Amino acid sequence: MGRVSTAPQAPLLPRTASPSPHAARGFWVVAYVFATTLAFSGAPAPLYVLYQREQGFGPLAVTVVFGAYAVGVALSLYLAGHLSDRFGRRRVTAPAVVLNVLAALVFLASHELLWLLVARFTSGLGVGMLTATATAHLTELHRSARPHASPALATAVGAAANLGGIGLGPLVAGLLAERTADPLSSTYLVFAVLMALGLLGLVTVPETVAPATGPWSYRPQRVAVPPHARAGFRAAGAVAFTGFALFGFFTSLAPSFLSGTLHEGSHAVAGAVTALVFGSAAAAQALTGSWGSARLYRAGLGLLPGGVVLVVAAILTPSFPLLLAGGLVVGAGAGLAFRGAVAAVVGLAEPGGRGESLAGLFLIAYLGLAAPVVLLGALVRFAPLGPSITGFGAVVLALLALSAALVRSARPAAG
Repeated sequence: MGRVSTAPQAPLLPRTASPSPHAARGFWVVAYVFATTLAFSGAPAPLYVLYQREQGFGPLAVTVVFGAYAVGVALSLYLAGHLSDRFGRRRVTAPAVVLNVLAALVFLASHELLWLLVARFTSGLGVGMLTATATAHLTELHRSARPHASPALATAVGAAANLGGIGLGPLVAGLLAERTADPLSSTYLVFAVLMALGLLGLVTVPETVAPATGPWSYRPQRVAVPPHARAGFRAAGAVAFTGFALFGFFTSLAPSFLSGTLHEGSHAVAGAVTALVFGSAAAAQALTGSWGSARLYRAGLGLLPGGVVLVVAAILTPSFPLLLAGGLVVGAGAGLAFRGAVAAVVGLAEPGGRGESLAGLFLIAYLGLAAPVVLLGALVRFAPLGPSITGFGAVVLALLALSAALVRSARPAAG
């Protein structure tokens, strides 16, 4: 897809040579807001079993609810992912968090399927607005706080807040489900309060973008990829789609399989399994900070087939230890592969179009988060579990083979 021009972006505020304590404090406030909101987005994972028991719906409904979140994220990335460049980071972060607080209130108000869809879609809209904005804000605040330091800390904190936050949410929700009388209320009340505290803290955070002035005509985010980078972008998109499909499995259907197939009824354990996957991804990314995209691709795509086989075998056997092993391998592999995709796109994009190219990558990733697990949810409804999970595994392995082939063919184009 070709390069499409966009409206001029608002300039960054002037960079100071001396460290700014105000920016240093703001950095950690934004990290808290980012992690807390992403944790809330992952919190429903171990609670879907409770909704199924109370409302009587099956795995397909769970995957549709989960898909509503992914659609909300993708739509928001397309429509609003670039707005903080025009209006400022705080002016987009605050509404993004407010949307997630509203989603928590919807969860508190009703347990019916329609309102679960509304809550998850609303949460997705907020997360789509927040992800790129908070990542950019952390980078800019770190630069103001430590003008001569490497950006590695900002990158590490951003990754930890993102994947680590998504993993922390199910863990907290699972523990609350075990220890409170009404987990379908207490979980969302706790996260609503945590996010509200983050909103109060945002008032103290410095703005890093000078809002643009003059005439402006809204248009959605554009995706810009120079012609020589199309092969590399296709490869990165395939890797991101497949990695997020596996993340989607562990944040939607895995807790149901734990309860119904592996006979593990503990909500805390269900939350811990999801946290294990995202924690493994975050740890793998942190331990490979100096790796380039080619090495990340090799490691991630090398680990993922074994992880998929372990997960499928765990459900067919059934075996809880195999599922834990599969989750660890899948998390590490998907984390490395996705980081490789991001690094590849950053390297291939033109300097003025990196944000646009990354927006396209995230859109593809979040489509991968939803589509394959919705397909699996439908298969489980109309076919026996064994053939359904085997078919899902076969599809993912085929996608991994395609991804590897695209990465190999794109290597000369990527230089």
